[in-house]
Parts: sequence; structure tokens; C-alpha cells
Amino acid sequence: MARKLAAAIRAREQGLPQPAERQTVASFLAGWLESVKPSLRPHTWTRYEGLIRVHALPNIGRLPLAKVTPDRLQKLYANRLEAGQSAASVRQLHAVLHRAFRQAVRWGVVARNVADLVTPPRVKRREMQALSPEQSRVFLTASHGDRLEALFVLAISTGMRQGELLGLRWRDVDLDAGLLAVRGSLSRTPDGLTIAEPKTARSRRQIELTATAIEALRRHRASQAEARLKLGASWADMDLVFTNEIGGYLSESHMRRRSFWPLLERADLPRIRFHELRHTAATLMLGRGINPKIVSEMLGHAQISVTLDLYSHVTPTMQREAAEALDAVFHG
Repeated sequence: MARKLAAAIRAREQGLPQPAERQTVASFLAGWLESVKPSLRPHTWTRYEGLIRVHALPNIGRLPLAKVTPDRLQKLYANRLEAGQSAASVRQLHAVLHRAFRQAVRWGVVARNVADLVTPPRVKRREMQALSPEQSRVFLTASHGDRLEALFVLAISTGMRQGELLGLRWRDVDLDAGLLAVRGSLSRTPDGLTIAEPKTARSRRQIELTATAIEALRRHRASQAEARLKLGASWADMDLVFTNEIGGYLSESHMRRRSFWPLLERADLPRIRFHELRHTAATLMLGRGINPKIVSEMLGHAQISVTLDLYSHVTPTMQREAAEALDAVFHG
């Protein structure tokens, strides 16, 4: 008791907040989740809640918040890895707990952020797979006539994210001008699928369409009009460009299983992730010498440094071409 009193006096003299001995990790995290809910995108909050509920609470939920030690947190991460969680998932858990404990310090509930003293597992960056120019042509040829042909054409020609494509509405598409505006993204929330605000301010952008994309979208709109007319009142008129069979939201898993993967198989192409069509678009543009700043804007990256870091394997070729161009200037 004397030691605790002395520690409390020292903490007070140093201007440190006084720890709460009785509040558990579970009760604190429950309150913290509610406090951050208004400031998070719905799917982000759902991910936070799931990481805490499934991985943190069964292991450290009953501990007093003030008594969570670096060693206990490190053991939590090791336990999750042994249970089969990926290093990336455990690192996400660490990021959430770090943010929560940082708020605990600000609120004066604990004296330090214990997550600062813990090393999360290292994540090995997964090598990106991108279709080559030849494979891209095969992909587009194989997609011709598919119900979701326009979706695949847009993915590989604009680099739009999957959620942005599935949340695209006709009001944001101007085929006469050859433009579309990214103003939302389909997200999964506890209440179901919904269109949320784009990921960042840079994600809200305007994209100029290729002639191939415009033609595919015109065919798609005509086909969708026929389906709407056939179903009549049964059609869910949500203004979506890409829908399920009755006009509602098209789920990611349904799109991958029923259309994307079978398409790759028919075309005898590698079974890449849908997200790698985005990588393909960027790689094709950079490989053709398109300015990385333009590519960054099309992809909706927050900073050009993100683009240069992700596609560093493409830029050496561009630098070689730049050097040769300068040589041509110097030597006439």
C-alpha cells in the first residue's frame, strides 16, 4: 500500500495522470468504441469492433486497464499468431489497441500507452501480380458479352477500387463527356451494405474514360434498361451502375465467384485478386510513360509518394527512358 501511495505521489508530482485501478480493458474499450464511432467510416468501425471482440477481449478483456503490461500485450500477439491469424491481422489489432490506449492517456485513465512498448509482428509485403499488356488484351476479349463486362473494363482502365466500382451510380457518369466522378464506395456495415463517403479527400475525383470503357458502359446501360423493363416494379431502382439481378447492391463475393474467377479461368489467365486489376491499370499506365502524378490522381492515392512506392518496380524503366531522352537533347 505504501509503495502504491509513493508511486501515486511521484506521478502527481511529475504531472502524470492517475491510473484507474478498477476499470477493465473490456469496459474501457466498449466506451472508446462508442466515442469514436461518429468519426469513423462504418466499415472501419466494424473492423475495429471485430478485432477487439474476437481477438482482444477473450485474452485481456478482464484485466484492469492500468495493469496491462507490455509483456501481456506481446503474449496476446503471439497467441493470435499461434491461433492462425496472419501477421497483417495482428498488426491491425495492434494499431487499434494503440489508438485506444493513446486516448486512455489523454483522458487521464492511464499514465502511459503500453502499446508504445510493444513490437507488432512484421508483415511481409505480398508481391503484386499485374496482368501484362498481352494478358490484359486477352482479359478484355474474354469479358466481352459478360453481364459485368463494363465493370471489368472500368477496373482495368481506370484503376478504381472495388468498392468504388460497386458503389458507382449513373448520376455520376457522363458518357457524352467521357467522364465519371467517384463520390462513394460500397461498404459493409452491421446494418448491411451501404454507400459511404470515399476513403480520403483525394479519393473523391473525376476520371476521364477510355473509348473502350465508354462503349462498354453504353452497352451495359442498354442491357440494364431491358432488365429493368422486364422486372417492372420488382426492380430496385437505386441508380446503381452495377447491380445484382434485381437492381440491388452487387456483393463482392458474388461478383468474384460468379463472374471474375470464372472469367479468368475461361481466358486461361492466372487467378489474381480483383484488386490486382487496379495494380494492372497503374502498371500499364506507368509502363507507357504516363506521368506518375496523373496516375496517382486517377487512382485516388493520398500522396504521389504512395504511387511511387507501390510501383517502384515500374519506374526504373521510366528513368532509363528519361535518361535516353536527355541524351537525345544533349547530342542533337
